[in-house]
Amino acid sequence: MAQQRNQAPEEKFCCSICLDLLKDPVTIPCGHNYCMSCIKTSWDEGDQRGTYRCTLCRDTFSQRPVLVKSTMLADLVEKLKPHYGSPTLKKRKCVEASVKLQENICSRHGEVMTFFCCTDQQCICILCSMDNHNGHDIVSAAAERTEKQNKFGEIWQNIQPKIQDREQDAKLLQKKMETINYSADKAVEDSEKIFTELIRVIEKRSSEVKEQIRSWQKTEGSRVKELQEKLDQEITYMKSKKAELDKLSRSEDHTQFLQSYCSLSILTGSTYSPVPKTDRLWYFKDVIAAVKAASDKMQNILTEKLSFSKLMNSAEYLQYSCQIMMDPNTVGIWLVLSDENRKITFDKKARYPEHPDRFEYSPQVLSKEGLTGRCYWEMEISRDAKVAVAYKSIARSGSSNACFFGQNKKSWVLHCNDSYTFMHDDDLTLISAPKSSRIGVYLDHSAGTLAFFSVSETMTLLHRVQTTFTEPLYAGVYLSGSDGDTVEFGRVVPSLKRQRVD
Repeated sequence: MAQQRNQAPEEKFCCSICLDLLKDPVTIPCGHNYCMSCIKTSWDEGDQRGTYRCTLCRDTFSQRPVLVKSTMLADLVEKLKPHYGSPTLKKRKCVEASVKLQENICSRHGEVMTFFCCTDQQCICILCSMDNHNGHDIVSAAAERTEKQNKFGEIWQNIQPKIQDREQDAKLLQKKMETINYSADKAVEDSEKIFTELIRVIEKRSSEVKEQIRSWQKTEGSRVKELQEKLDQEITYMKSKKAELDKLSRSEDHTQFLQSYCSLSILTGSTYSPVPKTDRLWYFKDVIAAVKAASDKMQNILTEKLSFSKLMNSAEYLQYSCQIMMDPNTVGIWLVLSDENRKITFDKKARYPEHPDRFEYSPQVLSKEGLTGRCYWEMEISRDAKVAVAYKSIARSGSSNACFFGQNKKSWVLHCNDSYTFMHDDDLTLISAPKSSRIGVYLDHSAGTLAFFSVSETMTLLHRVQTTFTEPLYAGVYLSGSDGDTVEFGRVVPSLKRQRVD
């Protein structure tokens, strides 16, 4: 049967005795097919031996099987004859057996699929062409392969630029990975040096503090010991005088009593007290307080800076990017909104009608929507500007500190000019950092975190606030420079070059 499976399809319809297409085909009990006349002639010779054999598998039968013409097989043979006569099928080439032959076998007919139905766009066998694909546009699989392979040039032309783009991206990613590894190794090396030096400084200061404490202990201990010795001497002296007084009080000689009393009476008015009146242990308390304050400050710096850098180094802030649009009802004097209220321009000619939400005397504006949760946005700044966040309840009318960003408890502002300064509740903080025209702002409302960044090829943390926000915050802009100064809220675009946050 395996040999028959590997035969070409037309060979299955040939008689193994006459080697021609079956005539009046019959199927014997072992399953093989023969021409009725051919198998009868073969078995007539076996009548003398009383055994009947299949010439293919050599199975024997003790009784001569009854032969009945196979009508279905006869019909298939008749359909096969005109297909072999067609010009297309005369060129059909038999396929040799291969390890993947089973994948090329028609699941319906068990034949090799050597044809392609263009109508249904699928590979078929010869029996399929006479069955459910009869009348379709059918070509050989080889011809269809040649036609499709000729289109490879066009496909290659389309895919080659994509491959080059992907290879370029892969190179950039590889470069980024190298930069990340180098930066990480350098950071580890530098941090180890810094911490080693810090530990050395701490150990030195610890030794110095210990020496100072011991020196103070020795000095104060000596002073106290000296006072204690003097006090012991006076106690001894006083006790001896008391004994003399006791003895004198028992004397019956009035003259001796009076003479001795004069020498002892000087002791009755003594108020000498060598014990210090003040507690000089404050020195120990102050030292411990100073060391504790230094430790707490260092812990806070390391905890806050490192934990915040961890968030930003993983670029998680990008998923919190949001689009900011300003509220025209809040825009103050000398400001003009454009580009769907995302761009603010300074113009001294700008004037607006009164509105309860408008800043009356300050060139400020707030965003239309309040910000809660985690948010990140970026702005392009032309020259001099202040970027802020504020509560909606910030004052709008008048020219007091209550109305201006950074000069009250309801707003936080970063002033971007030739340098950076941060202000909240009229408390100013100077910031030393490289100048950049792009500023990023990160807000984690529930965590009480607000951070300002200088954004270029790298991201530098300019200032971080840790507090408790009691209301939704609104993005704000203040311009008071010259005509043409602008602040534009831009779309946050991730960059392969953004590698670190200081």
